Amino acid sequence: MDDFSQTFEDRLQEIEAYLDLLESLERQVQEGTPRIGESGSTITVQQQRILYSSVYLQLYNLVESTVTCCVEAVCAAVVDNNCSPRDLSDNIRREWVRFTARTHTELNYENRLDSAFGLCEHLVQILPISTFNIKKSGNWDDMEIENISGRLGLSLRINPDTKKGIKRPFRNDQGALKFIKSLRNDLAHGSLSFAECGEGITVGELRDLARRTTLYLREVVDCFKSSIDAHEFLLPERRPEGAEV
Repeated sequence: MDDFSQTFEDRLQEIEAYLDLLESLERQVQEGTPRIGESGSTITVQQQRILYSSVYLQLYNLVESTVTCCVEAVCAAVVDNNCSPRDLSDNIRREWVRFTARTHTELNYENRLDSAFGLCEHLVQILPISTFNIKKSGNWDDMEIENISGRLGLSLRINPDTKKGIKRPFRNDQGALKFIKSLRNDLAHGSLSFAECGEGITVGELRDLARRTTLYLREVVDCFKSSIDAHEFLLPERRPEGAEV
């Protein structure tokens, strides 16, 4: 998780650097016609809006990569601790069964038998878990993050002010992460152009959106880290002494 925390900060720094660029561009617009260099081509309003819209994609990328790494860290903890299925908490064991038996995958009769047999062998021989993956959503916002943590039975204790900030409507009666997800989907599906997406927004508002998102995600990372350190992926009686929260 420490490596991931650094990755999170590195990606955030990229967004901050991009916002600095947009802020410089916005100042040039206020002073006159913005140009690339002193005598270069002018930057049109359309181009400015396209540049602004990219912030939403960067922020969504940060959201998805953050949650993906958090969930994968849980899987890695199960494998690294040489856990057997009987050691796992009910929630995590359920996810392991889903993964091993491939219950949510379309299978023919033989593949279904192979999956069931593999599950049976693991349980009969009490083998340690060597591979594990948790099915994840492809549309992340704060509600989905709460859902995945609840599904895994892990604590997600977000500061009330941070939670209020992420859920408070930013635009279109949507909280910060819901708004980012909505625009990202509209861009991905082609129902909204990049120029349309970047219309009517200021760098100050984009910074506010990034700030709310960052505060929330940083706490999500801390919560997952604390849950893993406390071995919440194990049954209480299987946790190391002093690991309970």
